[in-house]
Amino acid sequence: MFVGIYNYTVIITYLSLISAGMGMYFSANGNFKAALFCLLLSGLCDMIDGPVARTRKRTETEKKFGIQIDSLCDLVSFGIQPAVLVYFIAEYYSGSPVNIIALIVGLTFALCAVIRLAYFNVTEEERQEKEGGKKRTGYQGLPVTNSALIIPGLYNARFFTDGSLFAMIMTIGLAIVAFLYVFNFKMFKLNGKKLIPVGIFGVAILVACFFTP
Repeated sequence: MFVGIYNYTVIITYLSLISAGMGMYFSANGNFKAALFCLLLSGLCDMIDGPVARTRKRTETEKKFGIQIDSLCDLVSFGIQPAVLVYFIAEYYSGSPVNIIALIVGLTFALCAVIRLAYFNVTEEERQEKEGGKKRTGYQGLPVTNSALIIPGLYNARFFTDGSLFAMIMTIGLAIVAFLYVFNFKMFKLNGKKLIPVGIFGVAILVACFFTP
């Protein structure tokens, strides 16, 4: 009846996008803690959507659709959502000219995310043709999903600073992440139980964010 795939293997990916939309809404209204929660929630959805998808035997069309929809949702969740959040933080805590700088950095950040995701899709397709179903062990450059931990982590600079300095810290942090998206270095991939410390770290960051003034 409808174009697309709607089984449980992609629902979590869709939830990541919905969370990102809510996060941008909260950012625009100055509710940064709720926005950070949405960013972390998007990261959680991305972390578990792969293992969930592998619990079902999928057709080749479903597998290819999953790869494409994952990247498209990642662009919004981890390429646009953090940029919007940092822009509104800069506008709220500092105003001009820091918010203008944050806007330029945010646009660059989104562009780097697009390039990173497109490059990953191409190389992943080539890798699967060569290696078949073998799991990926690493990445070239920083995966975009890492912004779900890095940006909330940077927000905790509010413990030590305020105003324009805090806005600049967030903006510079966003610029560094954008650079790492496209910088060619090898990064290992965490799987299975190795993801547990990442989850614990994410919870710790979330708790710290809510205790930040």
